[in-house]
Amino acid sequence: MTSAVLSGRDRFKQHLRKVGSGEHTSKGMSREEAADAMELMLQGEATPAQIGAFLIAHRIRRPEPQELTGMLDTYRAHGPVLQSTAGSRAPLCFGMPYDGRTRTAPIYPLTALVLLACGQPVVLQGGDRMPIKYGVTAVDLFRLLDLDLTGLPISAVADGFQQNGFALIHQPDHFPIAETLIGYREELGKRPPVASLELLWTPHQGDHLLVSGFVHPPTEARAWEALKEAGETDVLTVKGLEGGTDLPIGRACITARVGNGKAERLILHPRDHGCHDADVEWADENTWADQARNALQNKGPLCDALRWNAGAYLWFSGCSDSLEQGIQRAASVLQTGQAQAMLDQLCAWRSSLSIR
Repeated sequence: MTSAVLSGRDRFKQHLRKVGSGEHTSKGMSREEAADAMELMLQGEATPAQIGAFLIAHRIRRPEPQELTGMLDTYRAHGPVLQSTAGSRAPLCFGMPYDGRTRTAPIYPLTALVLLACGQPVVLQGGDRMPIKYGVTAVDLFRLLDLDLTGLPISAVADGFQQNGFALIHQPDHFPIAETLIGYREELGKRPPVASLELLWTPHQGDHLLVSGFVHPPTEARAWEALKEAGETDVLTVKGLEGGTDLPIGRACITARVGNGKAERLILHPRDHGCHDADVEWADENTWADQARNALQNKGPLCDALRWNAGAYLWFSGCSDSLEQGIQRAASVLQTGQAQAMLDQLCAWRSSLSIR
């Protein structure tokens, strides 16, 4: 156990020795030690040299499940909190890479609008463009749809969640202490273990379905164990586009639903549901904005991907009894303009905050 009489730097030195001692002598930290290491980094009690060494050593060795859970404990202790009103539907909470998208056209902002139009609450999170990809972010994409979700106090975000069922936690605005670690991503040139943590953390407290993106199977397995230890009871892991939660239409979708400590593998085939096509490549912001607005009218190159994603998540969330029914409902919401109306509602809500 870590001695309480040691200074923060000395305590962190003990944590660093565990993760950075080499292949044969490196040891995993306990949940409590990992929580303390994250605390010391966020509070600046560890030196920059120590933090950089820890992050790169931990990345090379790969964090163990209980270590991710401990880091998650610290994020929960210091991060913003959202809660649902009594009797409301459990939200879908999406965990995707904070450094954005650079290769494929994002679908998730449009998926969120369809889900909201069906009465399904949604919680998103992210930051500004950051290393290592500096890809397009959630706030960028919503701004392209004339919805600016930056600069809001957490109280306004919480009120909006109660009114509209939608919240986007913007790290610079709502979790500034976590911003202190962003510079290390640039200096290291690699995603640190904190990037894995961002896929597992959600600000929402209470019942929800946590959706976490992944790329490699070992990452998925670690997420299962870490979230189980953290007390998450309903988890969906998705091998999505660029490690996010967007389901591809150009290949089979590998997902797993995890509950009560058991994982059930779900392989979904867009070809079986009339949604198979090449995944649309990212071109530029103006192109995406045009494609997105067309998709909200059930047309254009993003239409199939949007029906597929919205339909699948309507099914995952229990809003539809089957995948096929979910896809049909998503198509209906788009055809009748309900998704566009939801965007208009959110824009009106945001405008009302600006004129107070």
